[in-house]
Amino acid sequence: MPRLSEVIAALDALWPAGLAESWDAVGTVCGDPDAEVSRVLIAVDPVQEIADEAVRIGAQLLVTHHPLYLRGTTTVAASTFKGRVVHDLIKNDIALHVAHTNADRADPGVSDALAGALDLRVVRPLVPDPADPRGRRGLGRICELEHPLTLAELAERAAKRLPATAQGIRVAGDPDALIRTVAVSGGSGDSLFDDVRAAGVDAFLTADLRHHPASEARERTPLALLDAAHWATEWPWCELAAAQLDEISDRSGWGLRVHVSRTVTDPWTAHAASTTDSTGAPN
Repeated sequence: MPRLSEVIAALDALWPAGLAESWDAVGTVCGDPDAEVSRVLIAVDPVQEIADEAVRIGAQLLVTHHPLYLRGTTTVAASTFKGRVVHDLIKNDIALHVAHTNADRADPGVSDALAGALDLRVVRPLVPDPADPRGRRGLGRICELEHPLTLAELAERAAKRLPATAQGIRVAGDPDALIRTVAVSGGSGDSLFDDVRAAGVDAFLTADLRHHPASEARERTPLALLDAAHWATEWPWCELAAAQLDEISDRSGWGLRVHVSRTVTDPWTAHAASTTDSTGAPN
């Protein structure tokens, strides 16, 4: 079995810390470099449910996309929910490693996995990494559909292919408009509207779209918008990451057992449909 330090070195090669945003908190949060690793769990969120799952399956390493401590802390007391996660992981000899914006920018990365889940062909990054001479790394992806779909059909595909959440898929635009090119960005994407407009795509699929940026984007161009749950747009990366680690394990003769958590950690748990007509009056 490999040591934790060997597995982390492999993960750092997939998602170099140098690709992360300056404000981000990536890398190993806890874990003994000399400890042996035989089982790994990959998930989006380092919340208590996921820590409990890691304990339950006997994992020695938990890899998450979202950081546990993004803004730093002065305590890991178990009286706080994040401190409890740290205590439970350490007590059960489970390391925690985070790949966040470095996994977003990687090749392949979070948005490649999102595009793959929707059967979109990746053409290039939406925001290329100028340090990548091959032009493959960067934020978001510009994609093409094999055959044009209406906006309604693309939304239906996203609703079927992405993990189910209370939110589902919100759509802005003419449902009958033909979509040939799509920009995708796993996670919050409304900071990328200028890049999306410059790309000249027909639609933008992302998460966490706010009212004003979305409204302004629709006023400026006929760009169609598809807004999915944050967790749902990033979960496909877990399967990609598992496949990458499996391949490394096979090549290195490690024999790792790599699991993808299917626990839904999206914070929204229910959706109530509106019961008013187009004027806002109750039906």
